[in-house]
Amino acid sequence: MPNPRPDHWLPTDGRPPIRPYRFTGTPANRPSPLQNRVLPTGEIVAVPERGMLMGNRGCLHLPDRRLGVTRWRTKMWISCVLKWGGIRRDVMPPGRWTALFFLDEATALSAGHRPCGYCRRADHLAFGEAWRRAEGLPERPRAAQMDIELHAERVDRQRRKLTWSAPLDSLPDGAMVRSGGTIALLAGDRLLPWSLSGYGTPMSLDPAATVEVLTPPKMIGALAEGYRPLVHPSAGRTRMRTFPRT
Repeated sequence: MPNPRPDHWLPTDGRPPIRPYRFTGTPANRPSPLQNRVLPTGEIVAVPERGMLMGNRGCLHLPDRRLGVTRWRTKMWISCVLKWGGIRRDVMPPGRWTALFFLDEATALSAGHRPCGYCRRADHLAFGEAWRRAEGLPERPRAAQMDIELHAERVDRQRRKLTWSAPLDSLPDGAMVRSGGTIALLAGDRLLPWSLSGYGTPMSLDPAATVEVLTPPKMIGALAEGYRPLVHPSAGRTRMRTFPRT
């Protein structure tokens, strides 16, 4: 029988690993790919692609690195950078947190994840300021308050994704919508079909048409007040920010 695979937080500069532990199993029974990719609907699926942002909702996995029943342990749903501090982090350390992955930030916002206040400090502050303007608040809201309000817009009491309807031409860039069963990103006058690997050829739709909006209303408010999310390079030239091609 093969030895259990060690999963260390391994610094890239050669320093000794920190927080070491061993996976409770063998490479033969380790699930692959892991179930940690988030769709714009908030669902978590198992696919090889990893995306351009990481996120967190608490510890969702069991000792065998498979997800349990719950899909969140906290109302603090955040999106983070993939690399931070030169440390390689295990994506499923036991009992601590479950790393989730998103195609881009527009996807993360649609799923209900705001920018992390630690590894994405500048984006966190810009998002909070846009939220303040959208809500007409005298000062930028605290992260905990945003999390409480966002969670009320993410899921219903049966833990189903909450969506709402709006005319397409009333929505800002960065909104994620669904029309005719297709999920798409609004980018200027283009509607870009979403996929796990990127965005497709723009689809045609009457700007006055009513669409199902996946992005929570508070997120839409921040986008309307100037928050510019990071989008996948396959979206092409947009008024939003773009991840560099790798």
